[in-house]
Amino acid sequence: MGERFRKSHRVGGSPVGIDSLHLTLCPMGKPERLRQPLEEALLAAAGEVRAQGFMAGLDSAMRFSVRDGQFPFVLCADAATTEAALTLRKAIAAAQARVGLQVNGVSSFLPHVTMLHGHAVDAIEESIATIRWWVPEFALIRSFFGESRHEVIGRWPLAAPSVPEPVDMLAEMASLPDLPDEA
Repeated sequence: MGERFRKSHRVGGSPVGIDSLHLTLCPMGKPERLRQPLEEALLAAAGEVRAQGFMAGLDSAMRFSVRDGQFPFVLCADAATTEAALTLRKAIAAAQARVGLQVNGVSSFLPHVTMLHGHAVDAIEESIATIRWWVPEFALIRSFFGESRHEVIGRWPLAAPSVPEPVDMLAEMASLPDLPDEA
């Protein structure tokens, strides 16, 4: 998708490596009342998070505003994904607060996946064919700023959605009372 964007809009830039693609859910909170080392607190907080897995979808592409001289090209989440990701973001922030880390701006959130870093171009925003995948887990990732490198510290499963019990329609119909005779 990043390569297609680069060609169709004739912009330069460097693609994000496939192993570095991610959707950031929640930043690390600001230490306020830590009672343990930072990484231990983050691991403890992640272990407390209880949330449900969800189907994610990216349905639009855009350029974000300048950040460190770069204008990243991103794929943005659809409304259902934004809602599910925000729920998970709030759960992660609440867990961090319980271990002494304060996350600000929890509700201001535009879930996205960065595909390409490049130079300034005109503002671009367009719809794309939706890209979908199942989100079964979340991860704690250490970012090495300026190096385009990430290290996974841990992964935690999300709960599977509850599936209603199948209904035996023949049994249901057989248990219905008889209809009264027509006069």
